[in-house]
Amino acid sequence: MNRYQGIPIIKSETGKQMYATSRYPEIPLSENDIYVYTTQGDRYDVLALNYYGDSSLWWIIASANPNIGLSTLVIPEGVQIRIPNNISAVINDFRLINQLSL
Repeated sequence: MNRYQGIPIIKSETGKQMYATSRYPEIPLSENDIYVYTTQGDRYDVLALNYYGDSSLWWIIASANPNIGLSTLVIPEGVQIRIPNNISAVINDFRLINQLSL
């Protein structure tokens, strides 16, 4: 899933084209979530590929772990992270809050 699919392209004050701001849903805790400790070289995109079969869904894992941040794909070693298991609900919530067609 391309998270930019359907996001409107707007023009900045300088005339540069860019995507409108995307909003991300809060991801509630679930008893089906997976918890792992990161190892050296772990990245959100690689974990998304391993657990979801799609590296473009890295933002789900990053959003579920706000204590780590979204500024990089690399995750520090030895940190426990939550990997949400119900990605369909997260993707639907993303589409709803960004008013994208389902």
